[in-house]
Amino acid sequence: MASHLLPTYARIDLAFERGEGAWLITAEGDRYLDFTTGVAVNVLGHAHPHLVEALTEQAKKVWHVSNLYRIPEGERLAARLCEASFADLVFFQNSGAEALECAIKMARKYQSASGKPERYRIVTFEGAFHGRTLTTIAATGNKKYLEGFGPPVQGFDQVPFGDIEAVKKAIGPETAAILIEPIQGEGGVRVAAPEFLRALRQLCDQHDILLMFDEVQTGFARTGELFAYQRSGVTPDIMSLAKALGGGFPVGACLSTAEAGKGMTAGTHGSTFGGNPLAMAVGNAVLDVIMKPGFIDHVCKISVLLKQRLAEIRDRYPTVIAEVRGEGLLIGLRAVNPSSELVDELRAEKMITVGAGDNVVRLLPPLILSEPEMVEAVNRIDRACARIAENHARPPKAGAA
Repeated sequence: MASHLLPTYARIDLAFERGEGAWLITAEGDRYLDFTTGVAVNVLGHAHPHLVEALTEQAKKVWHVSNLYRIPEGERLAARLCEASFADLVFFQNSGAEALECAIKMARKYQSASGKPERYRIVTFEGAFHGRTLTTIAATGNKKYLEGFGPPVQGFDQVPFGDIEAVKKAIGPETAAILIEPIQGEGGVRVAAPEFLRALRQLCDQHDILLMFDEVQTGFARTGELFAYQRSGVTPDIMSLAKALGGGFPVGACLSTAEAGKGMTAGTHGSTFGGNPLAMAVGNAVLDVIMKPGFIDHVCKISVLLKQRLAEIRDRYPTVIAEVRGEGLLIGLRAVNPSSELVDELRAEKMITVGAGDNVVRLLPPLILSEPEMVEAVNRIDRACARIAENHARPPKAGAA
């Protein structure tokens, strides 16, 4: 039967009926180990009882009232996020792209409120991914996302990732901010060096421009800290969050210092659905679990064990895996052959993963992954790599071109 969905996704012919923890289950009962988690979204796995209870209880009360009125659960979640981070202010939305839109507007408005309205340009980095709106694809700068949508939104100056001299050259009298992912997820799990982030902070302070971190993919313990900026000791002025914040429910957030957010006064920004009671109940439930003593310690322990085992696989199959990279449970396997081959072979092992730039396969397991499940994942990766190595070692058939 023909689908009536807009064909913007090359969807895999695979559907899941339910999930349990780190597993997804088809209607036929086939169990898949989920190392995609909705692209770093389902941090607590599937059908986590605390999240189910929070959503169910709130659904019995009130779903939506709009931001014309106070939403106590949103006020509570904002306070908890600020207490756990550098921030003083929070604005809730429904997605990462919306969180980035808010961050970009906030940076420009800060400069305008500071008497420098000519400052509106933002320095961004090659390999970045900031969303699919017209503004965020312009910030991303990838030609394949920009093609066919008319002139790109103006105001972005893209430079090579990690090149501090290029950043210095890009800063001019119209520069308002620098926007960076501490770890580029879509770009191939490329980690920004702490010294590079420190140099960006110094440049921002020197030129009175804002440092903005896109932590849509890295936020909420994914990297072994609650937020990735805490790994480097570099504090941004604005930070965008989404994905893990709702554990699968659509939630985004833009966090800022009081100074960076000073221009965002009544009427300057808004969202019909953002921060609604359902989303806020789930967001608070996610924090309940992640902030429990020992949770992030578990992420760090499993991460170390997993990366050790992956390094062994890399050594065993150097014709399949060139490099293991990443932090925490945001791990990339840079493939020797097309990364799609490894993604397909892992799916044949009933383990789902997702590709990224730089010929990388991303491993994004739920943060509740147990040690036996980690071992099971390693065994499936080993078998997939063995098949790929064997296939590429076979001599070509007689008569083959």
